[in-house]
Amino acid sequence: MSITATLIIQIIVFLLLAAFTMKFVWPPIARALDARAAKVADGLAAADQAKTDLADANQRVEQTLAASRSEIATRLADAERRAQQIIEEAKGRAAEEGNKILATARADADQQAAQAREALREQVAQLAVKGAEQILRKEVNPAVHADLLAQLKTEL
Repeated sequence: MSITATLIIQIIVFLLLAAFTMKFVWPPIARALDARAAKVADGLAAADQAKTDLADANQRVEQTLAASRSEIATRLADAERRAQQIIEEAKGRAAEEGNKILATARADADQQAAQAREALREQVAQLAVKGAEQILRKEVNPAVHADLLAQLKTEL
């Protein structure tokens, strides 16, 4: 056989093989490659969507944290204000109680001073009677002089 005939037969076999490959082998490979490209594109789109969702979620979390911090600060300020108010009320009650105790002590002191004055008057009256008895050395009639003693007592 000649080289030309071999070459022509090889060209025909090559063309038949190329036609067979183009008709039966290439379409499934192309479909598989297209499906793989579509999967990759879908995966990239899903990844982009996930990034967007993550950014939105992070933003919502930051907003929630900011709102929580603000609410906590407000509650702390309210608690401090309430504590200060309670302290002021307690100071007021303590001052009132102190004033009551002071008034009671003053009243007791006044009462004791009045009792001491009364006791002192009694003692002075007794001393006056003893002095009068010694001066007079006479019979002293207590019934007659009771009025005089009462006057003396009230003057003292």
